[in-house]
Amino acid sequence: MSAEIRERLTSLAMKLEQQRASIETEEATKNAFVMPFISLVLGYDVFNPNEVIPEFTADVGIKRGEKIDYAIVKDGDVQILIECKHVGAKLDVKHASQLFRYFAVAHARIAVLTNGDDYHFFTDLDAPNKMDEKPFLMIKVSDLDTALVPELNKLAKDAFDLDSIINAAEELKYVGELKRVLSAQFASPDADWVKALTGRVYEGAITQRVREQFSGLVSKAMTQFLGDRVNDRLKAALGGPLGLSADNTSVTSADASEHVAEASVDAATSERKDGIETTLEELEGYQIVRAIACSEVAPSRIAHRDGQTYFGVLLDDNNRKPIVRLWFNTSQKYLGLFDENKTETRHPIDGLEEIYRYADHIRGTVHQYD
Repeated sequence: MSAEIRERLTSLAMKLEQQRASIETEEATKNAFVMPFISLVLGYDVFNPNEVIPEFTADVGIKRGEKIDYAIVKDGDVQILIECKHVGAKLDVKHASQLFRYFAVAHARIAVLTNGDDYHFFTDLDAPNKMDEKPFLMIKVSDLDTALVPELNKLAKDAFDLDSIINAAEELKYVGELKRVLSAQFASPDADWVKALTGRVYEGAITQRVREQFSGLVSKAMTQFLGDRVNDRLKAALGGPLGLSADNTSVTSADASEHVAEASVDAATSERKDGIETTLEELEGYQIVRAIACSEVAPSRIAHRDGQTYFGVLLDDNNRKPIVRLWFNTSQKYLGLFDENKTETRHPIDGLEEIYRYADHIRGTVHQYD
């Protein structure tokens, strides 16, 4: 089920990219993005009032007639409340006053604040029946952290498990906050962070000169560490050390760390003696194609070869069995697909996630060779 949700989120991400600019109101955001999320991702029937109640009303003190955008019902009880903002709007708990008021009255345990792209999930960890001020789960559809998909799956209609959600919420909340702190420190380490790390490796007095010296060293070390991790992930994804054959290339941790420091993984490359450069973006594209094709054949049979003008993905490392070509060496990227006569047609793409739009064609190509 998690795999299905991931595919549907990928589809929704493409819709966001295509339609975001034309969405001008909160109502349009709900129709274009939030309702598909409730329906396609979570699996609830948005047209069945026994499952999804739009404009949900529950009188709260002197605030009578106030409405929540959606209430999701499971087993006869309101379980999830959803408040929507316009796509692109910053999600701030200060803008969730209605959710706070409704949370206890409706006896819901999950509240969601969304702008159609970002989804912030809240519960009542800090005090019973009182919505927390900090979310326990944050999902961004257009930049999905796939590690969080199994947690989202617990909220889906067919797998709804409130106890499991609540039990995992505290860990998710603090792990998420810690990840955001670490991300900020990697981007720009503050004085306390530099001092703490310096104290672990430097035995002398930490003077102003030492602090200034180690500020640069800490930043450099973290950049290289992150580059090493990127390289390790690529090696693991490719099933061994990069540079598996004479036609392949390797990405060194030094290369990766240098480009991570520039916050541009897509620009990280390695260059062979013949002048061919293989970018991390090409390797990531290859992994997407490989993931799609493995429904037809063993992943080990999907190979790649890089050339001067395009990056080829092949079945059985055989030039007579091309699956796709990635034309990523120009400002406009293209995905080259093949018909039954092995005639190539190039399709313009703006991002790697658009490769998934052609999943059926890719599977068909692999199937005809096998």
